Amino acid sequence: MINAGIIGSTGYAGAELVRLLLRHPEVNIKWYGSRSYIDQKYASVYGNMFKLVEDICSDDNINALADEVDVIFTATPQGYLASVLTEDILNKVKVVDLSADYRIKDVSIYEKWYGIEHKSPQFIGEAVYGLCEVNREDIKKARLIANPGCYTTCSILSFYPLVKEGIIDANSIIVDAKSGTSGAGRGAKVQNLYCEVNENIKAYGVLTHRHTPEIEEQLSYAAGEDINIIFTPHLVPMNRGILVTGYANLKKDVSYEDCLKAYEKYYKDEKFIRILDKDVCPETKWVEGSNYFDVNFKIDERTKRVVVMGALDNVVKGAAGQAVQNMNLIFGFEESMGLDLVPMFP
Repeated sequence: MINAGIIGSTGYAGAELVRLLLRHPEVNIKWYGSRSYIDQKYASVYGNMFKLVEDICSDDNINALADEVDVIFTATPQGYLASVLTEDILNKVKVVDLSADYRIKDVSIYEKWYGIEHKSPQFIGEAVYGLCEVNREDIKKARLIANPGCYTTCSILSFYPLVKEGIIDANSIIVDAKSGTSGAGRGAKVQNLYCEVNENIKAYGVLTHRHTPEIEEQLSYAAGEDINIIFTPHLVPMNRGILVTGYANLKKDVSYEDCLKAYEKYYKDEKFIRILDKDVCPETKWVEGSNYFDVNFKIDERTKRVVVMGALDNVVKGAAGQAVQNMNLIFGFEESMGLDLVPMFP
């Protein structure tokens, strides 16, 4: 049994961490950190936790927390962990960071896209990008995990086998992504009000979204060269879910079976990745509330392009579920422990 602390436990990703860890047989949640709700009962913030969580919310004192737990999850805004992380903390506990502070290896790119100074670039080199299906062995040895973003997880996993096998021109990738509103966080923003979002769909962050360099960096590793993509996110009026529809030019003539072999080579034995049957398109409703990622593709012989489709729950596989998956690997638990969640429907 290990003790866990969550800083940012009252955001959507933090609350999902609480939901998942409460049912984890090897974890005890010791600390419900929340700067906004200090000394308030956690169940008063999230009524679904009534009679399930009796604890009150603590502050975000990560130094004190490091003396009490084995792992710290930081579900916090960009810049928080980078401003407080020290060697002393990493010598005491494992840290799984759900922000972007350690995802991008080039600090100048991070500072350009996020518009803030990175306060602890000395830890970027050792941070392991926590995409479990790609970096599993490195994750097992890590002190610091950079938990991938939701759009990035869906985009990277959708294209990874085709890029890795050299089937597509990685510089031709176009990602059209759509997310439910929980991806924008719980903070009060006019653009996220019910009347703004309901009965509406809109693109945002066009050519400027901060997940772009993260997708590019990880797919560049797969391609063996630096690549550039076009990434356009959209906000849709649903609570959870991300759907990626991506396009790329084929480098050579390939059949459906050729592409399927690529996906099966990397994903056949992956518990949380489901390669759908031919011509079945991923849908967010079939992964909601679960740690599954559904993927499929279609080849357009007319244009010599491939259409790739992926779907996941942005607060589970796209955030908290993946964080728990990373924790399981670090501590030697069964990777799926606490994550055997059947997708919810309706």
